[in-house]
Amino acid sequence: MALTATAFEWVCTLVRRESAIVLEAGKEYLVESRLVPLARAAGATDVSAYVDGVRIRPDRKAQTAIVEALTTNETSWFRDGAPFTAFSTAVVPALKQARASARSIRIWSAACSTGQEPFSLGMLLADSLLSEGWRADIIATDLSTEVLDKARAGRFSQLEMNRGLPAPLLVRHFTRVGTQWQVNDSIRKLVQFQQLNLTSSFAGLGQFDVVFLRNVLIYFDLETKRSILAKVRKALRPGGYLFLGGAETTLGVDEGWDRELIGRVSVHRPKNGGQA
Repeated sequence: MALTATAFEWVCTLVRRESAIVLEAGKEYLVESRLVPLARAAGATDVSAYVDGVRIRPDRKAQTAIVEALTTNETSWFRDGAPFTAFSTAVVPALKQARASARSIRIWSAACSTGQEPFSLGMLLADSLLSEGWRADIIATDLSTEVLDKARAGRFSQLEMNRGLPAPLLVRHFTRVGTQWQVNDSIRKLVQFQQLNLTSSFAGLGQFDVVFLRNVLIYFDLETKRSILAKVRKALRPGGYLFLGGAETTLGVDEGWDRELIGRVSVHRPKNGGQA
């Protein structure tokens, strides 16, 4: 049986309340496909029956599982390529000059999923700044505790490794463990994972030189996007950089940003150097 309107509406309300992510009409197929494993595990006849059971007999653990299933996004190593090229060829050299006295940079990978993005950044830094005696700290956050547990483990299947990881980096930064690949400790120690809802306060994170907030804003309504971008501006050090997804922009959302083109990648920087 297809997902009922009642079940879909309840899931949409739950996900929006817990994560601020908006599931619009037409996403029924996504909800159903993501919740099939949960329905099967619960022994429900179909997804609608599973959702109705959780709706009628509230179960916090099941509600959390539903939210995490709908807010976990696909990811890959060096996703989309160009932003990481811009980071390594333009942003890192600029930060080497701007932070020469401190010889230290902080990066935030927001909505990091299972860890490919922060580990990709760690590999780039290991082959540049770190080899020159610099310090780098990468904070990686996500709403889902399930994906964060996997990210902390730093262990990936061959299928996951095949998604964007160059062979030389596989050899240099991973160790084979059975049928899986383990990120080496030299990279793992650069990344600190923690749970964070982007609609909550960022105050406890400190300040950053670079923020990767890619392919996340597209899921929020305008007011939530505006609030998140305003908080990110405060979390950036003067002269900092924000990377968004290719389909995302600050234009018409938060006018406190300047847009800088690096190759074919748009990088966003707080106006007035972040001083205002």
